[in-house]
Amino acid sequence: MKEKGVTTITLKKINRDKVYQYIYRKKQTSKLQIVQDLQMGLSTVSQNLNALEQEGLIERKGYFESTGGRKAHVIQIVPDVKIAIGVGILKDMLHIAAVDLYGSTAAVDTIPLSYKDTKEYYSQAADTIQQFIQKNNYAPDQISGISIATQGIISPDGSSVTYGAIMNNTRMKLSDFSSLLPYPCRLEHDSKAAACLELWNHPELDSAVVLLLNHNLGGSVITNHSIHRGISMHSGTIEHMCMNPGGPLCYCGNRGCLETYCSANALETNAGMPIKEFFSRLRDGRDKSLVQIWNDYLNHLGFAIRNLNMIIDSPVIISGYLAPYFTDRDLDYLLQCINASTPFAFARENLLVGIHGQYTPAIGAALYYVEQCISSVS
Repeated sequence: MKEKGVTTITLKKINRDKVYQYIYRKKQTSKLQIVQDLQMGLSTVSQNLNALEQEGLIERKGYFESTGGRKAHVIQIVPDVKIAIGVGILKDMLHIAAVDLYGSTAAVDTIPLSYKDTKEYYSQAADTIQQFIQKNNYAPDQISGISIATQGIISPDGSSVTYGAIMNNTRMKLSDFSSLLPYPCRLEHDSKAAACLELWNHPELDSAVVLLLNHNLGGSVITNHSIHRGISMHSGTIEHMCMNPGGPLCYCGNRGCLETYCSANALETNAGMPIKEFFSRLRDGRDKSLVQIWNDYLNHLGFAIRNLNMIIDSPVIISGYLAPYFTDRDLDYLLQCINASTPFAFARENLLVGIHGQYTPAIGAALYYVEQCISSVS
């Protein structure tokens, strides 16, 4: 008797999950369409829809056009029933993003806050995150978790930063945040977070190389539809590929790393002006020296992509802060640089560009809790 009861409960959970997942995938559907496509009985579907609606997980919103009979209710999930918070920590600021169950950005903000490995900093950061949640009128039980993306290699167990030369945050621990925030928390490398977002936006990709063109360069490798992390969690640190052993000094202590040629910081240094001003003046075409600086940048980036493509035959995604500044003409020029001296031509359709700019790591980090919510609705 007991065994039969457990089996019945399990079956109900399976059916409930099937109905919710179906609605999630379809985005908008009707009761009859669910019955037909899932091959469930009308009463079973009705019971599950009522239960999901009572729990606030789905809603009926409007009607479909009539096909001759009564108009069918439009059924959809409630995308903001749970909100995931992503935080991108940089030297002098925080990027914060609120992400709904479809991975859409519901709110973003940038807050000036200089990083220091002190209790005061972590307390300020936690207060800032809480204020962001309150400002956007999210209830505490609406928040599924807070995922923190930082510039640094994260330990395999996710508890701490093991290498943080950019921000001097090697001693940063997950507990520095989780002890101050009343939500599930996790740490993530900003480049890996960026790859999560690009993989979410391009689910058809089995493999890819992600170039995070932020103030400091980053990279990630996607294989078998997942992010390759490596034995010591530093797979994809493309920024430290040596372009020229006698080149500029990198923060890692070596010379000629790709970071010193293709980070936004390197571009600003070479141009002698902020990125926004550089691209504004570049596009008006009057300063030919800026055109040469940008071409040099693309030449180095193309050379790096050409070499990477010898190792990983896959699309390349240009992501992060500089991505929105790329034009079709820039991509055409970059493609010429990639194909200038390679035995294997790189196709234009394999050169992709991200769309979320500086908020890429924060949004990508938040997706961890989005995926958890969707997979655990039962």
